[in-house]
Amino acid sequence: MSSITQPDPSIAVLLPCYNEERTIGEVVRRFAEALPGAQIYVYDNDSSDLTALRARAAGATVVREPRRGKGNVVRRMFADIDADVYVMADGDGTYAAEDAPQLVNTLLTERADMVVATRRGVTEDAGRTGHAFGNRIFNGLYKRLFGRDFTDIFSGYRAFSRRFVKSFPAVSAGFEIETEMSVHASALKIPVSEIALDYGRRPEGSASKLSTFGDGARILWMFAMLMKETRPARFFGTLAALAFAASLAFMAPVLAEYLATGLVPRMPTWILAIGLVVLSTIMLVAGLILDSVARGRAEHKRMLYLSIPPARGAGHAAGAATRRGEHAAAARVA
Repeated sequence: MSSITQPDPSIAVLLPCYNEERTIGEVVRRFAEALPGAQIYVYDNDSSDLTALRARAAGATVVREPRRGKGNVVRRMFADIDADVYVMADGDGTYAAEDAPQLVNTLLTERADMVVATRRGVTEDAGRTGHAFGNRIFNGLYKRLFGRDFTDIFSGYRAFSRRFVKSFPAVSAGFEIETEMSVHASALKIPVSEIALDYGRRPEGSASKLSTFGDGARILWMFAMLMKETRPARFFGTLAALAFAASLAFMAPVLAEYLATGLVPRMPTWILAIGLVVLSTIMLVAGLILDSVARGRAEHKRMLYLSIPPARGAGHAAGAATRRGEHAAAARVA
């Protein structure tokens, strides 16, 4: 009786890049050494330097994405590329390619759909004080809003299963894409893992594309939008509570004066207070209705996620064996 051997998973290394000519060639070569047999893709995000040329010379498959923004690149990569395992990193050399096998091994052995490389010491030294402070604030906020699945939501070094990649909607356009990935996993209760890895510095002459305040504002806005979409009852309930509290603040002195004198001299203030009460009621009811809608959307996304077969474990081996048997039978018939 012949034994069924599980085929090795196909691996794709995804490197979104914008003006990384100084580093991308070395990054491609290191990933090729760390993951022999993996297909390496560099998505050039409309660079104005020689990023594409350096990457192609190092052996990578280069694709140009003219829409600026990391989220646009990730959406294109996830749609274009078909593999069993995806490894995503930055092209600036801050993530060690030699750690990629550890990410892949964790993804396969723990049967996870996303593995995040948490950056050691990033909150103490992220290259810029503003970025370190922002990491602490946003990671703490994420835990309060969406759960404790992640300790470093901004890490760009991740491994994914095909199941995750092909079920991830990828709405974001910029650097907030990692936050969207984390919320997607937390909302659907997708199995994830984290491993702590070293985080390097950019080489001399390589400039960061991050903007402390600009990207921070976009990420904060993304938090609000994802909260509205995934937890509308909590989102609109908070707004309703704030509106009701404001209405009480405006209402209290008017009521006190009415009880003392029987008169309501500040009619506009009273009308504003009543309007805020009505507004808070509307937002509360809207939150309850949208919460049911959000639950239905989450169930739909969960079913889409489950409809994609896992590319690992016994199921993958059995599926591969079945496909080989079907092909052999078809060949005999022919």
